[in-house]
Amino acid sequence: MKPDASPPAGPNRLGRHEANPYAELKQIVKKSGLLERQPAYYVAKISFTLGMLVVGLVLLLASDSPWFQILNAVYLAFVFVQISLLAHDFGHRQFTFRSSWKNDWLTLIFGNLLLGVSRQWWIDKHNEHHGHPNQVDVDPDVDIPLLAFDEEQAMDKKGIARFVVKYQAILIFPLSFLQALSMHRSSVEFLASGKARSTLVEALIIVAHFALYFGLLFSVLEPLTAVLFIVVHRGLFGMYMVSIFAPNHKAMPLLEQDSRVDFLHRQVLTSRNVFAHPVTDFWYGGLNYQIEHHLFPRLPRNKLREAQPIIKGFCRDHGISFHETSVLQSYREILSHLHEIGAPLRKT
Repeated sequence: MKPDASPPAGPNRLGRHEANPYAELKQIVKKSGLLERQPAYYVAKISFTLGMLVVGLVLLLASDSPWFQILNAVYLAFVFVQISLLAHDFGHRQFTFRSSWKNDWLTLIFGNLLLGVSRQWWIDKHNEHHGHPNQVDVDPDVDIPLLAFDEEQAMDKKGIARFVVKYQAILIFPLSFLQALSMHRSSVEFLASGKARSTLVEALIIVAHFALYFGLLFSVLEPLTAVLFIVVHRGLFGMYMVSIFAPNHKAMPLLEQDSRVDFLHRQVLTSRNVFAHPVTDFWYGGLNYQIEHHLFPRLPRNKLREAQPIIKGFCRDHGISFHETSVLQSYREILSHLHEIGAPLRKT
């Protein structure tokens, strides 16, 4: 199922046959013009983001000072996440060409070439998440080897994973330093399994990414500086990614594998919004509007803020809890939940 596909009318979670409230909401959003394509916005966003990348590459050539280049690595970690957020939007078809092959190449360029991550791996994984957010044994984002999100998951952990889960509230952000490495590994494993539609093309473009990345760094920097650059750049890239993805669903209600909660409730009740502000909107790439995004994944990023009062009002009228909080409070909720889940293990 595509992430933005509306479920058919039928029995709701209480077993009654009613008009589909999600279809009603979608009609309201559509009539407001919020689902229309936004080519001017995305052309400007692409140009600005690629411009930031060019600045980082110019700075790479500007000085051989190790400290200067470490700062540049921090800057480029930020830029890479902005590229990732655009790749995320393209994967949801928020910006589309009329030809499907052009859309495929857009995600190949931003995913495989610029980030070194398989587009097909990410799209398949992310679509599964959108279809079943926070659903145990179905959502890949709640099946993380070194973390647990309920007591049953925690008690099932063995070895090093069991130790990590004991103290996961403390270790989650240090572990996020390895997130980029995990994404590269998962991409390689996915392509090696032959599951991609264009395995050879994807693999060759990822090889090109790393050839250009390592080739450039080791040709303009001293070997030790290049290694430090890679560690800082990829590590902070992963930490930033986790910092903006974790508030979306972590410490929100989990659904059982056989849950029959309807589409609208499932998307809203398992998602958390972070208060809107120009800074947070930019920092999170629109993912702070997680409820709006999960209900309408093809809703262009620059229209999420306009959609929020419509969706929030609809949820209020239908008695659906709409969870929205501050940046700091979202992390308090996550860390408190992770600490609580690890408590039984700390007693053994």
